[in-house]
Amino acid sequence: MRYFLFSSFVFMVVFSGCASKLSPTSQDDTFATTLQEQTKQFERFSHEENFDELLMLFRENCKAPQTQKVYAKVCEQSLHVKDAKAFFQNAFVLKKVEPNEQRSMLTGYYEPLLHGSMKKSKRFAYPVYGKPKDLIKIVGEKDAKMRGRSVKGKVVPYFTRAEIAKRKMKAEILCYVDDKIDLFFMEVQGSGRVELEDGRVMFIGYADSNGHTYKSLGREMVNRGIFATPEEVSMQKIKAWLEAHPTKRDELLNTNPSYVFFRKMEQKATGSLGVVLTPERSVAVDRAFIPLGSLLALKSESPQYKVEKFVFAQDTGGAIKGPNRADMFMGYGERAKWVAGELQAPLEVWIMEPKF
Repeated sequence: MRYFLFSSFVFMVVFSGCASKLSPTSQDDTFATTLQEQTKQFERFSHEENFDELLMLFRENCKAPQTQKVYAKVCEQSLHVKDAKAFFQNAFVLKKVEPNEQRSMLTGYYEPLLHGSMKKSKRFAYPVYGKPKDLIKIVGEKDAKMRGRSVKGKVVPYFTRAEIAKRKMKAEILCYVDDKIDLFFMEVQGSGRVELEDGRVMFIGYADSNGHTYKSLGREMVNRGIFATPEEVSMQKIKAWLEAHPTKRDELLNTNPSYVFFRKMEQKATGSLGVVLTPERSVAVDRAFIPLGSLLALKSESPQYKVEKFVFAQDTGGAIKGPNRADMFMGYGERAKWVAGELQAPLEVWIMEPKF
């Protein structure tokens, strides 16, 4: 009986299924085309890639709990890899992130250096606030985190930037700095370093915000006719204009009601993922579209900066909205400051989805 069944099976395969195997179906063609495209895309990002470095960074990225949710099995496999390039090629599928009505754009941020003191003086007049004791965080629908304060048993919005400037805050003052504009930009960057009078350096990181929606100062200056187009705007140009028009400074800064509170850090710039940021490898994304911890491939080119490489989604930002929107961490120093301040470039994004 077993022989008869086996013979019948061979007969069906040879005479019934042979034609379909020798003549590829549309599904076969589609699969082959997709495989070719995947290989082509991967090689496109591989030309100047250091896969050993990428593997080391991937393992560090995997230490974050949120990364484990995205890449649990792949993270485990990464610990036993001998051929780094083969690992990334075989463990992931490149999936194009399609844009929506929001602008597809790559910008940059960096770790700024401010000058400060532990004591307030005529020079060091601007406080760097820790998280206020009266700031309340409420989790609403779809896990949206709202901030406020309690007034006679009712929760009301927390103070705006303009209101904070006029109040004695119920918050620790980490230090005082000598430049209000630089302090504003440190809020935008989300972290920084403060060199104190005695030579010590204090690492500062994001602690929380007042919950108000971030509004772009550059866009406001375009709306007022200070700059002709968004492409003309840069951090350096904004600061130069504000320094040249000191009577307009506070009014313009206060058009952004959002305010960031900081905390002392034991390490340099750290993103929302809880991982120390790596220059030109870490990006801030909109987590509504891209999960934190994801491995991405970016392609962007402008007169200031060109990138075609693999990076990690390790941070977020109030101005980063949309699926094809990323903010590249440039690091520390003058080059990082210049590139971050000038960078505005079209962007394409691919997310590396695990095959298993």
